[in-house]
Amino acid sequence: MSGILLVCGVDEAGRGPLAGPVSAAAVILDEARPIEGLADSKKLSEKQRDRLAPIIRERALAWAVAYAEVGEIDQLNILQATLLAMRRAVLALHTRPQQVLVDGLYCPQTGIPSQAIVKGDSKIAAISAASILAKTARDELMLRLHEQYPQYGFDGHKGYPTAGHLAALREHGVSEVHRRSFRPVREALQYTHQNNPR
Repeated sequence: MSGILLVCGVDEAGRGPLAGPVSAAAVILDEARPIEGLADSKKLSEKQRDRLAPIIRERALAWAVAYAEVGEIDQLNILQATLLAMRRAVLALHTRPQQVLVDGLYCPQTGIPSQAIVKGDSKIAAISAASILAKTARDELMLRLHEQYPQYGFDGHKGYPTAGHLAALREHGVSEVHRRSFRPVREALQYTHQNNPR
């Protein structure tokens, strides 16, 4: 392996939703086993992401997915919780990278030389791969949460603030998996208290 720089791409999914954890993935690609069709996960269809995710897991030299939970998001704020999930993903890799390339403006503290790259998920293959793993893993988790809380429709919007999700929040109140630090959730809590005074 001497002479080859082990570069790990890092990206997150789920900063914007009102419910569920934020996920992050770290991926070290194998240059000897290139993967066709890698792109920013937001530019791919769900079907394309679901096809690529197992190929990435099979061909990558190393990969890991990690989360920051709703309580951590509310306690830290979404940016710090995202960096925490990214740090967990990098540190969970069974192969230590020599460089970490992160999508966006900020790098998690990992003790490894790191660089933040704006729109990195459409420029760097390893970051694209990480964006796909972070997104597919989080979507899967939101489908499991849908089974526990079917009234919110997590299977459709994955926790994002759609009109249907906001209506469900008003109708059913706030669940344990909602981010109370996010304004629409705080407003739903106030709405519930005003309309159901004890």
